[in-house]
Amino acid sequence: MGRVTATDRRAMLLATAGLALAAGCAARNATRNAVARPAHSAGTAPALPALPALPAQLTHGPRDRPRVALTFHGNGDPAIARALLTEAEKHGARVTVLAVGTWLDAYPGIARRVLDGGHDLGNHTLHHLDINAMSEAEARAEIVGCAERIRRLTGSAGTWFRPSRTPTASPLVTRLAREAGYPHVLSYDVDSLDFTSPGATAVARKVLAEIREGSVVSLHFGYADTVAALPVVLEELDRRGLAAVTTTELFS
Repeated sequence: MGRVTATDRRAMLLATAGLALAAGCAARNATRNAVARPAHSAGTAPALPALPALPAQLTHGPRDRPRVALTFHGNGDPAIARALLTEAEKHGARVTVLAVGTWLDAYPGIARRVLDGGHDLGNHTLHHLDINAMSEAEARAEIVGCAERIRRLTGSAGTWFRPSRTPTASPLVTRLAREAGYPHVLSYDVDSLDFTSPGATAVARKVLAEIREGSVVSLHFGYADTVAALPVVLEELDRRGLAAVTTTELFS
């Protein structure tokens, strides 16, 4: 893939997304500075307390604050994962990584990399199978198996649970997640569809057409399109004054 310049990215946004550019990054920077970062030790995933005012299954955060959450399904080439984390950090953004347990088995160092960057780390099941179609025992093993891996690597089971192969959890899976220490199931209101490999332009266009205050965006590690699209998305969020924060920050 050739080097994409800032001019190229701006042209891509104008030509393909038809986006009106807002003024500068000052509003975004002010918002970012006002957002408190989670107070946890490097390499330690904080446990998430129940948030009584929120439903058990969450698709988006408050619509009256200029914050959004970019969430990544943790699987695939770890080099791409590290590139995406580094790109986010260059822009002062923080993200949420929902890791597959077997991925953490293969690349245990990635858990610390996520947390050391100030990002959230959560549970996306052990094997990334259709969890809603499983028996109670099978679904429990998927949730608990991933939680145990995160706990072994970081000291806690992490902050969030997202079901695999489905945007929303069944009542059974929601209950099992709560019993495993995840009081809220994390869904999303913006699906980038990056896993279909539509091209970086299409990924950026879809996200930027649908994202707004409080949005939770579904993205994936393991796809080059996502790496190329992320700078475009982050630059436009800057222009709109939207801060990309962890999911914990979004709901705090």
